[in-house]
Amino acid sequence: MRQTRRAYLATTASALALGTAGCVGGSGGNAASALECDVPQREQVDSLPAPAMGPEDATVVVDGWEDFACPHCATFSLEVLPKIESNYVSEGIVRYRHHDFPLPVNEWWSWKGASAARQVQNEADDETFFDFSHTLYENQSSFSGGDAETKLSTLEEIATDAGLDGCSVATAASRERYRPLLEAERTDAADDRGFRGTPTVLVNGQQVSPSWDAVESAIENAR
Repeated sequence: MRQTRRAYLATTASALALGTAGCVGGSGGNAASALECDVPQREQVDSLPAPAMGPEDATVVVDGWEDFACPHCATFSLEVLPKIESNYVSEGIVRYRHHDFPLPVNEWWSWKGASAARQVQNEADDETFFDFSHTLYENQSSFSGGDAETKLSTLEEIATDAGLDGCSVATAASRERYRPLLEAERTDAADDRGFRGTPTVLVNGQQVSPSWDAVESAIENAR
C-alpha cells in the first residue's frame, strides 16, 4: 500500500522543526458536509483498540498521542515514526501504539481526520491504519482550508487510490462516526493524564520530547 500511496502523491507536507514544540487547542470552521455517497447510516463507535505495530511482548513500548490537524504531529509521523519502525519495531524491540488526541487544532479536521483513519483501522487492520495515517499527514495542507465538499472529495480520492472504500472512509469522517471514541481518548489524555499538546510521546511510560534524538535515546536506555 505504501508504494501505491507514494506514487499518487507528488508533494508532501512541509516539515517543521520539532524540538519541544507542539500543537495546542485552537478553533476552526465546522462546515456541514456535502459529500454524496450512498452509504447507510451506521452506529457510532465508542470502543476500538489503540492501533499498534510491533510484538505485544516487546521490551519497550512507545505511545504517541496525535491530532491529525497538528503540523508538529505531521513532522513526527513523517520523520520520526518511520525511524522508530525501521530501527526498532521491525527488529521486535519496540511496540508502538497510536492514541488520538483531538485538541482540536482545527475544529473540522481534528475530528474528521481521526474518524477517517479509525474507519480504515476498523475495516482493514492496524498496518493499513498506519499507512493511511501517513498519507493523511502527507496531505495535511489539503484539509486546512476550503469548503467541506472539496475536502471530503479529496479524502475519498486518497482513500480510493490506497485501495480502500473511499465512500465509506469519507462518510465516516463526514458523520464523525468515531466521535464517542475520540471524545473518550481526549478526556483520557487531557483530564486523566494532564497532557496539553501534541504530539505527546511516552517511552515505557516516561514522557520524552517527540524528536528522533530524544526518542532514540529513551529507547536505548529502556532496552
